[in-house]
Amino acid sequence: TRTQDPYIKSVLLYQLSYRIITFIVTDIVIWVAKIREFKPSPNFYLVFLIFFEELSICVVLLLLTFVVSLNLIHMSLFNNKVVVVTGGSEGIGKSLVDIFLQQGAKVATCSRNYDKLYRLQKQYPGKPLLIHSADVSNEQDCTNFINMVVKQFGTIDILINNAGVSMRSEVADVELDTIRKVMDINFWGTVYCTKLSLPYILKNNGTVVGVSSIAGFRGLPGRSGYSASKFAVNGWLESLRTELLDSGTNIMWVCPGFTTSNIRNVALNKEGKAHGESPMDEGKMMPSAECAAHIVKAIEKRKRTLVLTFNGKRTVFLNKFFPGLADKLVKNFFYKNGHLVK
Repeated sequence: TRTQDPYIKSVLLYQLSYRIITFIVTDIVIWVAKIREFKPSPNFYLVFLIFFEELSICVVLLLLTFVVSLNLIHMSLFNNKVVVVTGGSEGIGKSLVDIFLQQGAKVATCSRNYDKLYRLQKQYPGKPLLIHSADVSNEQDCTNFINMVVKQFGTIDILINNAGVSMRSEVADVELDTIRKVMDINFWGTVYCTKLSLPYILKNNGTVVGVSSIAGFRGLPGRSGYSASKFAVNGWLESLRTELLDSGTNIMWVCPGFTTSNIRNVALNKEGKAHGESPMDEGKMMPSAECAAHIVKAIEKRKRTLVLTFNGKRTVFLNKFFPGLADKLVKNFFYKNGHLVK
């Protein structure tokens, strides 16, 4: 069809599917009737082959129509939806912004780094992308950001709490302000943005997502404040999900394993300053774009929890059923000769 509206295309394709199904059923009924009155003739096999050829063509057309319809519905699911992504200037957040814009959504994102946000906006001229400089650990910044989104787009359908910071220091060495800073960004940032967005999301039967971590299921050495913040996010969102279970609004938390991003470079040291380098082999990790694609798919399916990567799933499983073994494996992974190396 000439129409560009994916919904109209889907309806037309379903109508075509209906007609093909009707043709197949009618054809079968006619041939069953003929077979019941079967009288052998020299042309029987030729006619029989023609019947199966017709049937095969119809089945192929039906399958193609079904696949195209699904693709169009998939493309249009986020069309004109208002999606808010915190921490969208790089990593998983930026990949989420990329995907949602490509799928026709209106996207708003915030970050502390306005220069990176500006470069992101330059990549999408003419697209419905709202950028705003904000620190999610600051309640007023979150209020200003959400108010700006509602003023620009009128509502909010999906909120993805992605902004976060990690740390790398043992409890004996870390300053309390470092742990407090991690909690403020990871936990309170999620609380602020969710609380401010919730009235609009409830009205639209939308979705709230918390990008958590495997560290939210299993405490990781050298990351005590980070693990605490992610445990808090998981627990808070689980409480909220239970409260809203019959509301039509979906609450989901996502726990990626190690994913390529800048989070380890900017992880806080014991004084609360960025390390500036990653101790991990980033090349062996899941790309942030792949992680974002999994998150979008989980939002479509309105899942409860998403745990990513084989190592991540293995860690959660072992910690649940064999916690003593998990302690030793995690210790060996992060330590070498008694020193924290990862």
